[in-house]
Amino acid sequence: MDWQPSASLEALRQRAALLQRTRYFFARRGVLEVETPLLCSAGVSDPAIENLAVERGTSLARPRYLQSSPEYAMKRLLAAGSGPIYQLARAFRDGEAGARHNPEFSLLEWYRPGFDLGQLMAEVAELVLEFVGERPVEYIAYRDLFLRELDLDPLLAPPAALEARARAALDVGDLAGNRDLWLDLLMSHLVEPALAGRGLCFVYDYPASQAALARLETRGEVSVARRFELYVDGVELANGYHELTDAAEQRRRFAADNARRAQHGQPLREADDYLLAALASADGLPDCCGVALGFDRLLMLASGINDIRQTLAFDWSRC
Repeated sequence: MDWQPSASLEALRQRAALLQRTRYFFARRGVLEVETPLLCSAGVSDPAIENLAVERGTSLARPRYLQSSPEYAMKRLLAAGSGPIYQLARAFRDGEAGARHNPEFSLLEWYRPGFDLGQLMAEVAELVLEFVGERPVEYIAYRDLFLRELDLDPLLAPPAALEARARAALDVGDLAGNRDLWLDLLMSHLVEPALAGRGLCFVYDYPASQAALARLETRGEVSVARRFELYVDGVELANGYHELTDAAEQRRRFAADNARRAQHGQPLREADDYLLAALASADGLPDCCGVALGFDRLLMLASGINDIRQTLAFDWSRC
């Protein structure tokens, strides 16, 4: 058994320095650092993410889930009047391991009451540039990015046209699915690689079907999700939302996620009733924007490391 660390001592020193500078970044802005539980009664409903579950224990009357993000608990703090908050959290996702993924990883997540999406993107850029040095910064709508790179309108093109474009460029075999499957495939295999070497690229206004926990807004003849993703030289680094505050809509989205899970044969996830109660409370979740940023990936970009395992004291294979 290889008991040695997967990261060099220099990489561990860089991690410690990055943590210190991150805390200073938020302290200067009056954003409160918080800690929330890692083991909770509800898992995430998103079909694209699987939680790790703890099934048994002397204090467990029912399964608990290692959190894939501290989002639900942090929103409860916001509803309780915390004001702007951030967290450097451990997070867990099943089935993700490799050069850019580890089942246990570090997330930097923060929420800004009163911010719009543009203000949050600007703050994210300020943080990232502080660590990776000067790079170009671009802001582009999801629709405009597809039109630029593929000459294809992702919001209006029929699923058959998206599938045809994917099959023309990629070997997808007998793969079948809905428009979001083809959009994800085109994004990951054709659009994202085009962002390599372009510095920071904020892609915003995603298709409404990919809203997750973001608000929807109308853009002409279509609705879009008020969310963004940040790519740095082609590496996906952060995911941000103008946060949904409506409890009834949140409950509907939990149900829709479970319907998709049932279609794919995935285990269903109970709605987080604590979050729903917070959203439905007298004051509820304040109007805010929030973002989750992969801290290990930020260290990769800041240090020139090209394998996430080399940023971790012990990667998944050594635990």
